[in-house]
Amino acid sequence: MQALRRELLPPSGVEFTASLNLTPAINGGKEVFRNLVVARSSFLRIFEVREELAPLPSIEDVVSSGRKGMEAVEGEVEMDEQGEGFVNVGVVKPAVQNQNIVQSTVTRLYFIRSHRLHGIITGLDRVQTLATAEDGLDRLVISFKDAKIALMEWSEASFDLTTISIHTYERAPQLLSFNASHHQARLRMDPNSRCAALSLPRDGIAILPFYQSQADLDVGEQDQAFAKDVPYSASFVLDLTQVDERIHNVIDFVFPPGFNNPTLAILCEPQQTWTGRLKEIKDTVSLFIVTLDLNTRTYPIIAQVHSLPYDCMALLPCPTSYGGVIVSTPNSIFHVDQTGRTIVTPSNGWAPRVTDLRITDDADSGTRNVALEGSCMVFVEERKLFVFAADGTVYPVELVVEGRAVTNIVISLPLVQLAIPTSVLDVGKDHLFLGSTVGPSLLLKVVKVLEEVKDASQSADTIGDSLDLDMDLDDDIYGEKVMAPEALANGATNGSVETRVVLHLSLRDSLKEHGPISDMAFALAQNGDRYVPELVTCTGSGHTAGFTLFQACYLAAFGMHCRDLPTRIKRKLHAIGGSRGVWSLSVRPGSKLSTSGRAGLLPDVDSIIVSTDATPTPGLSRMASRSPKSDVVIFGRATVTTIGAASFFQRTAILQVTTNAIRVLETDGTERQVIKDTDGNVVRPKIRVCSISDPFILILREDDTLGLFVGEAERGKIRRKDMSAMGDKTSRYLAASFVTDQTGLFKLANNPGATHGKSKLKGQTTTLEAATDASRGTQWLMLCRPQGVMEIWSLPKLTLAFSTSIISPLQSTLADSYHPVAKSIPENPPRKAQSFDIEQMIIAPIGENDPILHLFVYLRCSQLAVYRIHGVPPPNGFPGNREASLLIQFTKILSVALDSFDETEHALTPENKRIQRRLIPFVTTVNHNFTLSGVFFTGDRPHWIINTDRAGVKLVPCSYSVVHAFTTCSVWDSKSDFLLYTDEGPCLIEWIPEVSLDSAIPSFQVSRGRPYSNIAYDAPTGLIVAASSLKTSFVMFDDDGSPMWTPDAPNVGDPQMECSTIELISPDDWATLDGFEFPSNEFINAVQSVELETLSTATNVKDFIAVATTVYRGEDLAVKGAAYIFEVVEVVPDPTSKRCYRLRLHCRDDAKGAVTAICGINGYLASSMGQKIFVRAFDLDERLVGVAFLDVGVYVTSIRSLKNTLIIGDAVQGVWFVAFQEDPFKLIVLGKYAQNTCITSVDFFFRNDEMSIVAGDEDGVIRILAYDPTNVESDGGQRLILRTEFHGQSEYRSSVTTVSRIHDDMPCSRLLTGRSVDGSLHVLIPVEEPVYKRLQLLQGQLTRNIQHIAGLNPRAFRIVRNEYASRPLTKGILDDGLLEMFDDLAVTKQVEMTRQIASDRSIIVKDLTTNAGSW
Repeated sequence: MQALRRELLPPSGVEFTASLNLTPAINGGKEVFRNLVVARSSFLRIFEVREELAPLPSIEDVVSSGRKGMEAVEGEVEMDEQGEGFVNVGVVKPAVQNQNIVQSTVTRLYFIRSHRLHGIITGLDRVQTLATAEDGLDRLVISFKDAKIALMEWSEASFDLTTISIHTYERAPQLLSFNASHHQARLRMDPNSRCAALSLPRDGIAILPFYQSQADLDVGEQDQAFAKDVPYSASFVLDLTQVDERIHNVIDFVFPPGFNNPTLAILCEPQQTWTGRLKEIKDTVSLFIVTLDLNTRTYPIIAQVHSLPYDCMALLPCPTSYGGVIVSTPNSIFHVDQTGRTIVTPSNGWAPRVTDLRITDDADSGTRNVALEGSCMVFVEERKLFVFAADGTVYPVELVVEGRAVTNIVISLPLVQLAIPTSVLDVGKDHLFLGSTVGPSLLLKVVKVLEEVKDASQSADTIGDSLDLDMDLDDDIYGEKVMAPEALANGATNGSVETRVVLHLSLRDSLKEHGPISDMAFALAQNGDRYVPELVTCTGSGHTAGFTLFQACYLAAFGMHCRDLPTRIKRKLHAIGGSRGVWSLSVRPGSKLSTSGRAGLLPDVDSIIVSTDATPTPGLSRMASRSPKSDVVIFGRATVTTIGAASFFQRTAILQVTTNAIRVLETDGTERQVIKDTDGNVVRPKIRVCSISDPFILILREDDTLGLFVGEAERGKIRRKDMSAMGDKTSRYLAASFVTDQTGLFKLANNPGATHGKSKLKGQTTTLEAATDASRGTQWLMLCRPQGVMEIWSLPKLTLAFSTSIISPLQSTLADSYHPVAKSIPENPPRKAQSFDIEQMIIAPIGENDPILHLFVYLRCSQLAVYRIHGVPPPNGFPGNREASLLIQFTKILSVALDSFDETEHALTPENKRIQRRLIPFVTTVNHNFTLSGVFFTGDRPHWIINTDRAGVKLVPCSYSVVHAFTTCSVWDSKSDFLLYTDEGPCLIEWIPEVSLDSAIPSFQVSRGRPYSNIAYDAPTGLIVAASSLKTSFVMFDDDGSPMWTPDAPNVGDPQMECSTIELISPDDWATLDGFEFPSNEFINAVQSVELETLSTATNVKDFIAVATTVYRGEDLAVKGAAYIFEVVEVVPDPTSKRCYRLRLHCRDDAKGAVTAICGINGYLASSMGQKIFVRAFDLDERLVGVAFLDVGVYVTSIRSLKNTLIIGDAVQGVWFVAFQEDPFKLIVLGKYAQNTCITSVDFFFRNDEMSIVAGDEDGVIRILAYDPTNVESDGGQRLILRTEFHGQSEYRSSVTTVSRIHDDMPCSRLLTGRSVDGSLHVLIPVEEPVYKRLQLLQGQLTRNIQHIAGLNPRAFRIVRNEYASRPLTKGILDDGLLEMFDDLAVTKQVEMTRQIASDRSIIVKDLTTNAGSW
C-alpha cells in the first residue's frame, strides 16, 4: 500500500537564531538595520528588523475618541502639583534652546523568505568574508544534524538565499563507528570570522577557516576572483584528545573575543559523575582555553582550570575589557578569567552542597532560591547581563570589576516573567530577541533612562516589589547612580539631584507560535448556522500553554477537508442579488445618499451597493443603499448586465460599465453621461472585463480588443483616449488592468541614448486627481499580448516602461527585456485559446503595516502564480532604443495549480461562463486593531490570498465551494465585512475574531496558563475532557507517614514532579465546568472516549471517558497504575446557566503496574498493565471485570482497535497484531514485527479493500507493515512484512484517523500525525498504485534535476538505516515537500520534466490536486 506524506504545519517555535546584515540596508525603499534568521528543526525563516516611526492615529480613532476640538492641548495633562487643578502653560513647558524632539519609534519584524530544508538544523551564525568589504553584507553559516556545514549568501537577482558551498564530515572517524542520533551538535563562530567550529561525536570539532585578508589568501593576483568565490580554505577535523588527553566529554565551547588567533574555551568533564556519587567525587569539570593556529595546525593550551562543579551547563564569553567566561550551573553563576581565578555566586542553597569551590555570599544568598536549569544568558551592557530562567523569569546580573579583574557577581531580584526561553540573541541597537520552542518568541528593546532617587532607602528591594509575572515588559533594572542638575520651572537649576540609570525592557514585536503538540482530538464547532470539524490541540508549555484550534471546510466533490479561513455570516441579503457581480462604493460626504440616516459617517465608508445578475436576459442591475433601520433599500434598476462599477470623479459620481456602454451616474442613480461602445455605427463585440482607476477606464472586449477612456474632472464627463502608441486599434490583448503604486516602488530611469522623445526622470502622473491628492500614488497600465508579452505603460502619457516575454511560462524571475512595443495584430485564421494563455493578471498591494506590491497571474490551465515586486539599481546601459525603463523586478514566491485542467472541460460554453474566476483586491480590518490588504480569488474553489508581516504570502481556501461575486462592504459601519454571492446566495460575512493568520493553517489560541497532556472529545455532550499537567513538590514518607526529608533552609526547596487533574471544558467559552484531582504522586498517561456496554440505555452502549494513570512511589518501589471510568452527566443547572454538566466517577481499577495505553473494542475496554494487555467488561456500571489477557512486550506505548482487532506498539519489541474473540473470550496473536524498535504510535491505514499498519518510532521513522498470510516471508502470517521505511525526522505520539468515502462507497482513511516535540503536523494520504508510480518517477526527477537549498540531498534525508535489509526500503511513501517543488517550476520546465517520465503535465497536476487537502 502506497501513501503520500504531507506537511500541514511546519515546525513551530525558534530554536536557533542569527543576527546579521544579510540583505541590503535599503530594501524596497525601507531602511533595514538588521536581519534575523531563525530556525526550528528543518524550517528556516528570514526576517527584516526595521525601526520605524510610530504610526499616527487613524481617522476612526480620532472620530471615536471624542468631538472635534476637545483634545487636550500641550501641557494640559500636566496639572498643578499643589492640587489646585490650575494649569500654567508657561511653567509646565519652559523654553529650552536647541532641544531635540525625539519621535517615538516602533521596531517590527518583516518576513522575507522561508525554506523547508532537507536536513535538521543544529546551528546558525554569521560570517564576514572578503566579499563583505565590497557589498557590506554578511554570509550565513548553517550546520546540520548529519555533520554538515552550509555557507549561504543573499542574492538580489533571485531575491533569495543561494548556496556558496556545502561541507560534509559524515565520513570523519568520529562518525563512522558511532550512532550520532543522540549527539547534540553545536556551531560556534569566531568573533572575527576567522573560522567556524562544529562539534562532532567522540570529542571532535570540525574547523572551517575563512580568508580575512590578502595574507590569508597567499595567492597571486590572478587568483583574486577565485578567492572571492571560494572564501574559505581547506577544513579539517580536530581531535581534542590529541590537544590534551583530559579534554573528554565536551559540555560546551565558545570563542572568547580579543585574541590574535582564534581561541577556544572548552568546558568538559574528563571523569563523569552524577548526583548519587557526590560523596565519592565532585567538581569533575575542567575548563581549557586553547589557541588555534590555522596555518601551522598547532593548538597550545594557554590556560586551564580544574575542579569546577560537576553540573556546569554553558559558557558565555565576556567583553574584552576584562575577559574570561561566565559559566552557568543549575545552582550558581561564576566567572573564570584567563589566570584561572574563579568568582562564584550561588543562586540557591544547593550550590555549597554540590561543590567545594569558594562561594561569595551576599545579603540575599540565604533566601535566594533560583533554579538555573535550562536558562539563557546575554550581555546587555559591558558589565550587566540578563539571565532568562527556564520559566521565563528575567534576573539582572551585574559584574563588579576592579581594573581588569572581576571581584563579585550580584544577582538582583526578578524583574518580569516572559516566554520560556530557548535562546537569547543580541540583535543590535539595544534590541534582544528571545527565541522559544514552546511559545511565542519576543523582540525586546533595552531603553536607558535617568531616574531620580527619592531616598537612600530605595534599593533593589523596590524591584522585587514591582514584579509582574505577565507579558508587561515596562519593569526596571536599576543601575549605577549619577548626579544631575535639577531643572526648575523657569529653566534654572537648583543644586543637584541623585539619579541612576534605569534599563527598561520594552516589547517591540513577537512571533506567535503554538509550540509542541501534546495531544489532539477532533471536535464540532459551530460557524454561524453550520457545524464544521475543528482540530483541538494541546500546545505549549508552562504559563504560555493552552489549546490551539484549527478548522477546515469539507469539499464534497473531492471527499476531503481543506484548511479554510473561518468566517461567519452576519446577515443575508437576498434582495440585492449579484450572481454576476457586486460592488460596494463610497461616495463623498455631502452628496446624495451619503449620509441618509447615518450621523457621523466616516468619509471613506461605503454607502452604495451595485449588483448585477445575468438573468433575465439581457441582465438586471440594481443600486441599493442602507435605510435608517439598517435594511437594504433598492433605489435604482436597469435591464443591463454590469461588468464593473466604481466611484468616480473623486467619489462624486458612479461609473458603470455594461456589456455595450459606459455610464456616468449621479449618486442617486440618475444618468449623467452614456458612451456607447461602437465603431461608428458598427456595434462592437460585448465587453467582457474592465478596469477602473479614477480617472482612467479600460475595457476588454470578447474579440480581445481594448478600449481606453479618461475622465475630465472639470467637465464631469469621460472621453476616449488615444492608444496609437500601443499599436493599431485592432491589436489583440489577453489581459489588461491598471496599476496604482502608493509605495513609491515604481521608479523610471531615462535612456540617455534614446533617439526619439525627451522625457524627464519622473514616476508620478500629472492628472488633476493626482495633483489634488498626493496619496493616490502613480498610475500605470499593464497589458498582456497573445504572444505572451507583458508590458507596463506610464500614464497619462502612454510610454512603454517595462516589457518581458517570459511571463506565460511563469519563470522564476521577470526582468525588463528593454524590447520595443510588441505587435499583436489579429491573425487569420483567428488564434485559438491556448492552455497556457494568461486569463487575468493584476498588481495589488498585500500585507499588514507595510503592504508590498505583488503581481498575480492566472493562466487558463488553472495555474496561479504570485510575484513579489522589488526595486533594482539603474542599468549601466540600455540595450535597446526605448525611452525609459521601470527599475523593478518580479520574483515568484508562490505558484499553485488550483485544479486539474482538461481542454474538453474548459471549453468556453455558456455553462462554464457562469462561474468566473476573478482576482479582486481588498482591504479589511482584522480583529479591530490592524489593517490587512489582500486579494480574493472568486469562482469554483475560491481562495483568500493574504500576506502577513511575520508569515509571508499564503493561499487560504474559502469556506464556500463557489463564490460568484465578492467585494468589501462597510455600508453597515464595519470595515471588516465582506459581501459575497455564494452557492447559498448573497450574504454579508466577516472573519472570526481573534483568528491568527501567521500560521500555515488559520488558528485560534486559547491561553490557559497551564499545559495539558491529553485531550478527548465527548460527542454526546459536545464537551472536551482534558488532562492538565502540573508541577508539585515530591515528598517521600516513611512507614509512620512522616516526611523522610524536608528542606532545612529557606533557599533549598523540594524536588518537583508531575501531577494531573481532569477538567471538563466547554468549547463555547473555554470555561472549566468540573474537574477531578488525582493524588500528587499520580499522573495521567492516556485519556480516551470509549464506547462500553451498559444496561442503562436502550442501545446497551454508552460513551464514557477512560483514563490511564501511573502512581509513582519513589526510586525504591515499582510504580503502580490505575484505570478510571468517568461519565459526563447533566445535572440541575444553576439559575444563571442553561445547562450544566459534571464528571461522574464510576470506578477506579487498580493495577500492579503502570497503565500506559487504553482504548475501546466492541464495547469492552482494552488497557495495558506492565507487560500484559487486558480486555475488561464494564459490569453494572460500577466495576471492570477482566475477560481476556495477553502477555506482550516490555512497555506498551500505543493501542488501536478496528472492529475485533488490536494493534499494539511496544517500546522494545515492535508491533503486535492481535484479534479479540468473544466466544470464548480470547486474545489471539495474528502477527508480529519483532525488531527491537521503540514504537511510539501505531494505527490502521486503509484504502478500498487494502489495509496496512503504520508505526512510528522515537527517531521519527515511519514504517508501513502488511499482514499477508499468503506471502512466504510472513511464515503463514506470523510475521508482519515491512513494506516501507520513511524518515519523518520528527517523533509523534498522537494520531487521528479520518475516514471518507469517494468511489463506490469504499472507505478511505487519512492519518493525521501530531503530538510532536517540534509542533509540526502531518497527514498520511493513501495513493492508488498508478498515481504512485507516476509521482515516484516525478520525485526522482525533482531530486536529480533541481538545485536544492544548501546543497542538501532530499533522498538521503528520508533514507532509514536498516541492518536487516540489503537496500533502503524507500519506496512506498512519497515526500510531498519535494513534490511541491513541481509547482514552483516554470510551465515549460514542467512540460519537459513530465515528458521525460512518459506522462503529461495535466495528468501530474490532476494527481497532485486530487490528493490535496488537510484531513
